Amino acid sequence: MNKAEQRQIAYAARNAQADKDTVSTKICRRVREQPWYQGAQTVMWYLHCRSEVRTLAAVVAELDSDKRIVVPYCMVDAEGQKQLGLWHLESLAELQPGMWNILEPPRERWSEQGKQFRADELDVVVVPGVAFDQQGGRLGNGAGYYDRLLQKVRPDAVLAAIGYEAQLLPQVVVDEYDVFMDFVVTEQAVYSGKRRTCRRT
Repeated sequence: MNKAEQRQIAYAARNAQADKDTVSTKICRRVREQPWYQGAQTVMWYLHCRSEVRTLAAVVAELDSDKRIVVPYCMVDAEGQKQLGLWHLESLAELQPGMWNILEPPRERWSEQGKQFRADELDVVVVPGVAFDQQGGRLGNGAGYYDRLLQKVRPDAVLAAIGYEAQLLPQVVVDEYDVFMDFVVTEQAVYSGKRRTCRRT
């Protein structure tokens, strides 16, 4: 199968997932229980759209923790390249529906002092996706936003993809620009990915 065919299968599985709220809560709780998460100071959580694992409740809970919570937003840089900006979130009141109806800071606040983070300041990155495999392979929507962001994180930062078990494939198609995950977290398990294995050797 090629990427388009794998996306079609995984989109259908994700859309068909029953009781998304309950299953999402279980997945996010599993992330928050991991030692690598509990020891982190700065964590990026994506804010879900469509049938992705729902993260909003976890983000709200983490705003009361001692961690710095960062959320991404879609932007275009000075070279015209699509990128993810990183916003230090302190209250949900800072957000409004943006591209694809995803909650994000309003454009007029993007340059606000003290609210921007760099990718190399992140300790943990919670990553969405369309399909995953147990080796840490990840297939996104195809726009490349996360691939570009993840290439900028520190080598010791933890990349944790979250998805429903139904989104797992035997092996996702990857190319040279795709970034493997340290972990893939589902409602059933935490899978250790190739990025972590390679880093240890």
